[in-house]
Parts: sequence; structure tokens; C-alpha cells
Amino acid sequence: MTIPGTPAPLPADFEERLQRLLSVDQLAVWRAAYLAPPSAAFRVNTLLADEDAALAELGTIGLQPRRLDWPAEAWMVDPAQRRLLTDSLAAREGRVYVQSPSSMVPVDVLDPQPGEEILDLAAAPGGKTVHMAARMGNEGRIGAVESVKGRFHRLRRNLERCGVTLADTYLADGSGVGRKVPERFDRVLLDAPCSSEGRFAAHDPESSAFWSLKKIREMTRKQKKLSISAVQALKPGGVLVYCTCTLAPEENEAIVDDLLRRFDGALEMEETGIPQAQMLPGLPSWHGRDYAEPIRHCARILPDGTREGFFLARMRKTGHTP
Repeated sequence: MTIPGTPAPLPADFEERLQRLLSVDQLAVWRAAYLAPPSAAFRVNTLLADEDAALAELGTIGLQPRRLDWPAEAWMVDPAQRRLLTDSLAAREGRVYVQSPSSMVPVDVLDPQPGEEILDLAAAPGGKTVHMAARMGNEGRIGAVESVKGRFHRLRRNLERCGVTLADTYLADGSGVGRKVPERFDRVLLDAPCSSEGRFAAHDPESSAFWSLKKIREMTRKQKKLSISAVQALKPGGVLVYCTCTLAPEENEAIVDDLLRRFDGALEMEETGIPQAQMLPGLPSWHGRDYAEPIRHCARILPDGTREGFFLARMRKTGHTP
């Protein structure tokens, strides 16, 4: 079965899953977003500029940003002006950070505070690390971990360009961090590597070219290890945000469900605070597997032409874990 309106065939297995995952109306929204041109969103990096000054600077080159209703820090320009935005001096020098609005949401949900110690467990390319540092006013500490050498060096360049001074960077496998520094961090962000279904776009055929059921299985193995490490590294009373840019329940609800069962009694789901109109609650089941009732507190953001597809879960650690 082929989704009407797509300019080129998508993987048949993906199409079948998408039709099971979404209603007819939701599928229409997804299809429109898939066909839309790339959006041009950004936030002002308050480590280097205040909002009024950065917006005025963009205005001098002909950009007319408009604020999104959500998330609050997100601004947009016309998609036709995306290149003008990305090539601007403000973007090159880090005063504005070009970023999907959905990618701003995890930091909003995590709510890092000045003076806290935060773990960013899969940090590259660094957009969320920069965002956390700005929220914290460069007060406190962020441990930013990345396992891939090329991405690690990109992370470091990004943090330096954007004025981040509170982050220590580590080229390391994040799955071992929880054992090395157990129960150390006030908050943990795990933006897990995933199959990237939320970023599929007709204008970028490469975005879906490497998707497969095998890749989903490969990603879930990595996600399980990283998520266990994240819980181990978190202090009792601390907050973990787990997120991906995929729609696949195996990489989303199933991972969170595994954590709730593995750390039974030591983790509690919390509301994400995402506007109800912008998200779907966590699925109660998928492929014959029933998930724990608290999974409904998870949030799935559907692509809409402005925001990419995303999944988020906010958990609080209520007791010690091995």
C-alpha cells in the first residue's frame, strides 16, 4: 500500500507501520509535512546576545522572524530564506542557533537550573548542550558525552563557537557512564541515536534511504544500554528526559517501559508539559506488547511542516538503583 501524494516510494514496511500508527487525519498531516520544504527555525543564543539585538541584526539582512507559539524560544523565517539565515554572520558566529523547534523541546522538558550538574549522554552535535548552558547562564556543570570521534570534535567546535564554558566533553561510550559515576547528576538528557523517522522528508531522499526493520532493532540495542546508564548516573530525586527523533514504538515506548520494569519502584513518569494540541500520548501497546499504564505520560510530536517528529519521556528517580 502506497501513501498517496509521495513523490517517490517509501519502504513498504515503513508505510505499513505508519498506517497502523496513525489515524487517517494524522496520516494526512504527516504526508503534508513530508512534502513540505525544509523549515527555517532558530533560537537566540543568550550566552552571546540578547534576543532584541539578535533579531535586529537579522533584520538588517532582510529577515523578518516570527515567534512560534510553542516552544517559546523558537523563531521562524520564511523557508525560502533558510539559506540567508544559515549563512548569516549571526548564525556563523553563534548568536543565533539554527535548530528544529522539536529539538528545542527536550531542554524545555528537562528544565535545567543554574548551578546543577547535568549529564548530556549523547551530546553531538551540541545544540541541546548549548541550549542547556544558556538556560543555566553558564553556571554549574554539564558533562557532554559522545562516542563517535568525528561527531565529538564537531561538538567541541560548536560549544566553543557558542560561548559554552560550563561543559566538560568526553569521547566515550555513554553506556558505561552510569557505572563509572553512579548517582552523580541532578538531571540527565538522553537524546538517543535512532532510526530518525521523524526527519523523513521528500526534499531529502537520503533521509529515508537507510531505514529498515533491522536498523530499528540495531538502534533499540543501543538505546537500552544508554538508557540504563542514564538511570544509573542520576541522583535520587533527579530528572531524566529520554527522547528520540523517530516514531517507532520499539525505540520509544518500549524503551521507557523496559526502564520502568527494570527499575521497578525507583522511577516515576512525569508529565512533559507539552501542549496537548501538539502531541499524542504514549501508546498503550504495539505489536501485541502491552506497556505499563504510566507510559501514557510520554509525548509523541508528529511532523507538521514546522516541527519534526519527536518522542519524549520525563522520569524522576525516586530511589537508589544498583
